[in-house]
Amino acid sequence: MEQVITSLIAGAIGGNAGGAVFKNISLGTLGNSLAGIIGGGLGGQLLSAVGAGDIGETLAGATGLDIGSLVQQAAGGGVGGVIVMAVVGLIRSKMS
Repeated sequence: MEQVITSLIAGAIGGNAGGAVFKNISLGTLGNSLAGIIGGGLGGQLLSAVGAGDIGETLAGATGLDIGSLVQQAAGGGVGGVIVMAVVGLIRSKMS
């Protein structure tokens, strides 16, 4: 469950970062966040599907967190967030 949440949060951050970089296709804070969350979820699922989420070291102790996997989910979610925000922004700008 932590991996899904990490992907979604990273996607929202990635969507807003993409909106800040690509101001001409920005969807606004809410739009960038929503597109980023969708992209983050998709990016995280894609990484899990190819097995990249299984790589990493387990944090010692009772937490059972797989730090390597969380980092990969965050990276995949952030990239997915930027990509979906950019695609939606480009489509919106072409339709206007």
